[in-house]
Amino acid sequence: MNVLIAGAGRLGTRVARVLAASGSDVTLVDADEERLAALRGRCDARLVVGDAAEAAVQERAGAARADLLVAVTGRDEDNLVISYLAKRRFAVPRVVARVNDDDNAWLFDRRWGVDVAVPAAAPLVSLIEEATSATDTVALLRLSTAGVGIIETAITEQSKAAGRRLGDIGLPEGTLVATVVRSGTPTVPDPSMRLEPGDELLLVSHSAGEQEIHAAFQ
Repeated sequence: MNVLIAGAGRLGTRVARVLAASGSDVTLVDADEERLAALRGRCDARLVVGDAAEAAVQERAGAARADLLVAVTGRDEDNLVISYLAKRRFAVPRVVARVNDDDNAWLFDRRWGVDVAVPAAAPLVSLIEEATSATDTVALLRLSTAGVGIIETAITEQSKAAGRRLGDIGLPEGTLVATVVRSGTPTVPDPSMRLEPGDELLLVSHSAGEQEIHAAFQ
């Protein structure tokens, strides 16, 4: 998946690292040349200096080839213009935009090219869920900051969790199921939900690793 991220602040950098770790081809754009210079060798993404609210910069960054654009600058007006250009000029299939000021949330809709608006208070996992729903591959996503791990696992015909209720599965301490992606649509699960082959689970944990999650579901 080709991903274009506008804004190399803390959030944009986190998203870039997580999606790059999942195997996506990530390009990170920011007008601050010094900020990008500090990321060289520390972020597995192509770095492009420029204002992503300008069509020429988006074109140079590869917007025409992008499957997903994430606008996470600190200015709502910039995120709106970036989203509009990405959708109207370059026909990017999926556009996710950060809303910094809740009073501006009403603007972040399809008229401005925004497919998914993410409020400032929403956690990073919301962006990851949207990226997950836009691709057919199941990847291991690891978030190194704050000691929180985000791990995906898929239910198959052979999984011991297939057909069982989510609430009946013993999860490692400090672990919760953030979302279940079924038929490409992420849903907030409840304990009565029965898992089916083909389900993709996104779990958040501050203590468990991939092997422990695998043992619980597979």
